[in-house]
Amino acid sequence: MADVTDVTDVTDDYLALNRASWDDRAAAHANSSGYDVGRLVSGQRQVSGVVAFDRPRLGDLTGLDVVHLQCHIGTDTLSLARLGAAHVTGVDLSPKSLEQARAVSRRAGIAMELVESDVYAAPAALGGRTFDLVYTGIGALCWLPSVTRWAEVVDALLRPGGRLFIREGHPMLWSLDETHEGQVVVGFPYFEQADGMVWSDSGTYVETDQEFTANTTVEWNHGLGEIVTALLDRGLVLTSLVEHDSVPWCALPGQMTEDSGGEWRLTEHPERLAASYTLTADKPAVRAAGGAATVR
Repeated sequence: MADVTDVTDVTDDYLALNRASWDDRAAAHANSSGYDVGRLVSGQRQVSGVVAFDRPRLGDLTGLDVVHLQCHIGTDTLSLARLGAAHVTGVDLSPKSLEQARAVSRRAGIAMELVESDVYAAPAALGGRTFDLVYTGIGALCWLPSVTRWAEVVDALLRPGGRLFIREGHPMLWSLDETHEGQVVVGFPYFEQADGMVWSDSGTYVETDQEFTANTTVEWNHGLGEIVTALLDRGLVLTSLVEHDSVPWCALPGQMTEDSGGEWRLTEHPERLAASYTLTADKPAVRAAGGAATVR
């Protein structure tokens, strides 16, 4: 179980700490039943559980040029390619995660371009290219200190007429303290703070016997209004925002039940908790005068 050890200014260290943690856990994730890599690459399972959940909201990907930010071991990236994207590029800060993603691509026989970069450096790492779709999967924004800078990256990567798709853990969920057994207790910030929360956690979110050594990470929460406003301030058009009572892992041990689709929700009165959300937004083909944001 994770323990928060300090709250401090770690701007100079958070990338190195988080990269080391993801490097340490990449192989364990790829070999876990949670990611189900074997069935996915064999084609017995066409898309990951995360992508399958949002398949009705993803829309038609046929022929699109897609970039997947924070792609980790590439299972969702592969899924986007299988849904018809013409070219899929995965970006991640962890070289060990990208090694696993390359293995996923090779074993599945589906080409994926994979680029090592943190999110904020992605526009430069991708050579200024733009895309039809920027995709971000669950458990991504919490690793970034500024959601405003993230929205700037999204805007830079989207070509006019392109769209953003994100499913993420709800900031309401990220603010809960899971150590209070049988209780839903708010223990951590809901709104973005300048300083990150420094955690020490010797485990991971999948079942594994592997022991880890890089156990310090730094995370930030971002309020839902902060996320939406950051996108609107860049002139993007919000097209949907759906809150869900479930997440694809047991986020509150002892308090959640898994359904047949691999989603977990509170066993008792799940309507109490917004556990995740799906957000979509378009970049207008022509911006309004002065870059004003609009909501459709």
